[in-house]
Formats: sequence, structure tokens, C-alpha cells
Amino acid sequence: MATTVTGAMARSGPDLRVVGGALVLGLAGAAMALQAAGPRMAALLLVGLLLGISLYHASFGFTYAWRRFLVEGEGRGLRAQMLMLAVAVLLFFPALDAGQLFGRPVGGFVAPIGVSLAVGAFLFGVGMQLGGGCASGTLFTVGGGSTRMVVTLAFFVLGSVIGTAHMPFWLAQPALPPVSLVRELGLVPALALNLALFGAIVLLTLVVERRRGGPERLPRRRWDLLRGPWPILAGAVALALLNYATLALAGRPWGITWGFALWGAKLFDAIGISVREWPYWAARAGALDAPVWRDVTSVMNLGIILGAFLAAGLAGAFRPVWRLPARALLSAAIGGLLLGYGARLAFGCNIGAFFSGIASGSLHGWAWMVFAFAGNWLGTRLRPLFGMSRG
Repeated sequence: MATTVTGAMARSGPDLRVVGGALVLGLAGAAMALQAAGPRMAALLLVGLLLGISLYHASFGFTYAWRRFLVEGEGRGLRAQMLMLAVAVLLFFPALDAGQLFGRPVGGFVAPIGVSLAVGAFLFGVGMQLGGGCASGTLFTVGGGSTRMVVTLAFFVLGSVIGTAHMPFWLAQPALPPVSLVRELGLVPALALNLALFGAIVLLTLVVERRRGGPERLPRRRWDLLRGPWPILAGAVALALLNYATLALAGRPWGITWGFALWGAKLFDAIGISVREWPYWAARAGALDAPVWRDVTSVMNLGIILGAFLAAGLAGAFRPVWRLPARALLSAAIGGLLLGYGARLAFGCNIGAFFSGIASGSLHGWAWMVFAFAGNWLGTRLRPLFGMSRG
């Protein structure tokens, strides 16, 4: 979760202007997606919108949860992530083992483990703490009204494009071939192994909390489906189900950062920077030429922003802050660059590489978590340099 998010705080009555604006923009987006790519793309926009609502109302993120565990030993957020992953693998693995879902072919995100992934995930982890959010956190906090995270997003896009320029170098570095646990071990052993690892991480968080005085007791609050807030565990289940819906509609899991690289490359191309000559984009010229409404990741990203915008309006918590300290802007810019660059090198972010990678049965998802966690450790120690607390 980004530190600037206000969605879980001081909610009042719905802001009908924000709600109305979000609904109008959502309907317009659905119409454009429908016209450009058909009903399936419009449905994916809706899935993105529901993801944005879920992320915002549950304040579900990775940055704050990982920092709380690293600094305070508080593991509630990590346990919610393990629940999310457990539900996801139970849904994903049978479909991936069969190679189809509801009669349509599906495939997961399976990537190699090597120098590129290790460096990229580590840089992404540092960027999470300096930028104030991960990939999903950046999108839902932008939609929720965080002006600081708009800066993070802009530099996230820039860093993503720079990363594509350097991909030939990083792909030439040593790497192990991609490993699918579902394919290598079989369905049941792969499920058992992953569920055991999730359980071990949950147990670790409980042991650490007990050694530090026990888990923090939170006040009991009533939760509202439309206005929020939601329990974090409800958000975890919602994200797993919506990722499964993405698999069913798009034929592959949820991803985010490819869209950022594409947006940046399109902008560079429009202003005359010759990205088409870069090997990365020479192989993807069709994506540069196609309308953004035909790109699944871009459409879902826009849906997430709109969903968080709608959720903030329903919660009465859309209150942008326009005056920001210089150090906050600097950390957002540096963090965004690291997030974008790292995501390209690591074949994805906390969603595409970690969440969807593990849900795909790919060993690289677990490797991404290890290196990104190390980056978060360093990032928490750099935060005070930019006037941010470590906790």
C-alpha cells in the first residue's frame, strides 16, 4: 500500500460528483473498448474497475505490508498475500494443467531466473519504498487522488521505456531456463508444495510477531461493500478471483507494467524518438501501431484507476493534496524510475511476476519475491533521506 493513500481513513458520505464522473468515464471507456476490440475487452475493463475498487477499499498493497514486517515484525499484510496466492493457485493450477478454461486455451506467466531477474526485482523493491507503492499500489492510489503518486507513475512509465532500451544487454546475462512447477512436478505435487510454502510464511510471520509482543489488535469495524473499508482478507480473495476472471477472459493472468512500457514507447514514438529501432520494440511494432484500446494490460490499468476513483468517491475520500515537499517529489521520481526499470528487467512487477507468476506455477515468481524483499529492506533504510519514516 502506498503511504499516501487516504482510502482507509476518515471516510464520509459519498461524493456524488466524483461518483458520477467515474461512472461516466467508465461507461465511455467500456464503449471505446467495445468498439475497438469487442465485448471481451469491455469485460476486461470491468474486471480492472473491480480490481481498483477492491485494492482501494481493502487498502491492499505490498509496499506497506512488506515494510511493516521488515521494520515492525507485523505480518498481517503478508498473511493476506499468502491467502490471495493460495486461492489463486487452487484456481489456476487445474486450468493451466488442462491448458484450457471454459473451452478456451490459457497459459501462465513463466520466465527464466537469472541476473536480469535478480537485479530487476531488487531495484523494483527499492523503488517500492522510495516511490511509495508497487505497480498495483501506484494505480489505485493515483485513482484515489494521490498527487504524489502521479509523479511516481510518470517516472514509472519513463523507467519502463528506458528498461526496454537495455533489454538486449540484460537478456544476454546468465540465466536458468523457465521452470513451470505444474509441468515439472504435476498438478497435485505443485499444489502441495506451494500451499506448504504459503503456510510456512504464515507461520514465520506469527513466530516473529510473538517474539515482538504478539500481533497488533485492531478495532472491530463494520464494513460496507460499496463505501468500504473492507477487511484485508476480503480484498485478498477478491483479487484472486478477479485474476482468475482475467485468465478466463484474456487467456493469461493479470499484469500491469507492460502497459506502462507501451504507453511510454508510444509517447517517445510520437515525439520523434526512434524506439522502433530498438530491438525490443522492433519485435513488437504491432503493439506500437495498434490503438491502446486493443491492449489488454492498458485497458485493465485504466479500469483500475477508474475503479479506485469510483471507490474514493463512494467513500467520500477523494481529496488531492496539491502542495508537496521537494523531497517527496524527488523520492517519487527516483522510486518511479527504479520501479519501471526494475519491472522490465524482472519480467514483471509485484503483480505480473510475483502474484501472477506464482499463480502460474512459475519458479521465477518465488525468486522475484526473494530479491524484491531484499530491495525493500534497503529501501526502508533509504526512506529517511527523503523525509519519510521507516515504519
